[in-house]
Order: sequence, then structure tokens, then C-alpha cells
Amino acid sequence: MSVSLADIRAAAQRIAGRIEPTPTVLSASLGAVAGVPVHLKLEHRQSTGSFKLRGATNAILQLSDAEKARGVVAASTGNHGRALAYAASLEGMRAVICMSRLVPGNKVAEIERLGADVRIVGNSQDDAQVEVERLANEDGLVMLPPFDHPHVVAGQGTLGIEMMQAVPDAATILVPLSGGGLAAGIAAAVKAMNPATRVIGISMARGAAMKASLDAGRPVLVEELPTLADSLGGGVGLDNRVTFAMCRDLLDDVLLLGEAEIAASIRHLYEQEREVVEGAGAVGVAAILAGKVPSDGPVVALVSGRNIDMTLHRQIVNGEPTRFEALDSANPERVA
Repeated sequence: MSVSLADIRAAAQRIAGRIEPTPTVLSASLGAVAGVPVHLKLEHRQSTGSFKLRGATNAILQLSDAEKARGVVAASTGNHGRALAYAASLEGMRAVICMSRLVPGNKVAEIERLGADVRIVGNSQDDAQVEVERLANEDGLVMLPPFDHPHVVAGQGTLGIEMMQAVPDAATILVPLSGGGLAAGIAAAVKAMNPATRVIGISMARGAAMKASLDAGRPVLVEELPTLADSLGGGVGLDNRVTFAMCRDLLDDVLLLGEAEIAASIRHLYEQEREVVEGAGAVGVAAILAGKVPSDGPVVALVSGRNIDMTLHRQIVNGEPTRFEALDSANPERVA
């Protein structure tokens, strides 16, 4: 199962008026580091604080009236849950969001504020997904997963169209990579519009499930670990139908980052760009700052989310040690 540029263009028309067309800006500070023009796609300014609203809205709007009456359920590391709760509320629908104990409290509280029913289950996305499947089977709720769904992928892919329209000569596009819905959608749009543009997925070193799966040649289980990039946690699903194959076929490379590199990026974005960004949203900029992105032309880095606990953000900006940087020396990936 795959997603085409036609699907993504249809999604763009469908969600127009329900999402913010976020700006793309030139960064002088990062251009000086990279030696080429660097543009930032400021999707963290989306109304729910992350890109997830695009996919959630596109999926919700394609449900039948009968499905809308049943309500929706999903597992989430926070941002998909917030987006789904928001999109469902606009349609007067019930939404149940299942999350693990690793999801930061600020994200849980925001989902509850939007009126969703929150279930905290286990210590991983996989644990939360078990509860999702139970609710779908027993209560009849419609499952709308955070990434492995063609309508979700198409919605996220609208970002690829916007980035290529803003920077038509982009040589490299940097995309946060977790379950692959965002990366797959953007890569599908970008490669259809300009096959020469490189699309690179960026993840944290600790528990990068898609990277481990791509290396193995099949979806594998990876233990979910604490990380500053908490929104990139979770597995890809052993029965992955959409995103694994698309990421395998469309991504040019995958880069991994340590916790200190992610913290440095959060700090840089605040000090130099005056932007509050969460760890997962800052990984593209982190890769540039770490010197891991050679490019012979303009780079576009997606800044994908802002939903960070502000106490943690203040610690990072002030240069105070957090519990995450010390994890760089720990075993970054445990494959089952």
C-alpha cells in the first residue's frame, strides 16, 4: 500500500481552511554553519503545535457518518493524540487516546483539555496499542493510527508540497523520522516533484525503530527508551502496511542523534531563531549543527513540533544538565 502525489494533492484541498499554512524562513545562523542556504519550515506553529493535525484532519474528514458516530481511538506519544482530539472535536466526535507512561504530562493534560478520553497503559506505544485494539473490538471505535494509514500519510505529505513550493531548488530536505508517516508522505511528494532532491530521515539514537527496521530489512521490535525526542518513540508495527516500504524506497538516508546534540538544537532554536521547539521537532536542526548534513545546495529542515514541557525547556536553554544528556553513554538501541 502506497501514497501518490495525487493523493497528497487531494489531501491538501481537503484540509485547506482547517490547518495553518505555516511559513518557510531563511536561517542566517544555520546557513553560516552549513555553508549553504538553510530554510526552516516552521510547522511547530501549527494550531495544535505539531504537523500531526494534517494527517489527523485528512483521515477524520474521510470517515463515513456511521464511522463518525462510533468515534475514533488511537495510540499516541502525544502529538497525534492532541491533533486527533482537536479534529474529532470539530466534528462532534468521541475520541479515545491511549498513551504509555513515557508520554510527558504536559501532552496528556492538553489532550484531556480538548475533551478526549485518555487511557494511560504500560511503558510503550506497543502496550498502548493493545488497549486501542481492545477498544476497537469491544466498543466499535474506529482505529486511526498515528502513522501507518494512507490517509494520515497523505495529510502529512502536504508539507512536502509546501516545502517544494517555497524552495523549488532544495537539494536536501530533513524530516524527523519515527513510525514514518511524516517522512513517507513528504518523500512521496518531494520525489514526485523533483526526484533529485534528497530526503533524509532524522531520529534519536535511543530506540530508533524505523532505522533498526530498515537495517534489518523488515519491521522489528525496538525497546522504547526515554529521550528528549519523546515524540519519535514507539515502534513501526510488525504488520506495517504503508510506511516501512515507503521509507525503504524513498528515503535517501537516515541519521541518528545523541541527546546532547538534540539539547543543543533546542537551545540554538531559542537563542538564534527565537523559537520554542520540542526535541523531536528540533532533530533536523540538530543534524545541521552536528555537521552531519553535507549538501551542495539549499537545505530545508522541518521544525515539526513545539509541545515541550517548559520547565525542561528552561533547563536546556539555561545550559543546566538534564537527565537526558547522561543517557548518551547508555545502550542506545535494544532490538528484540
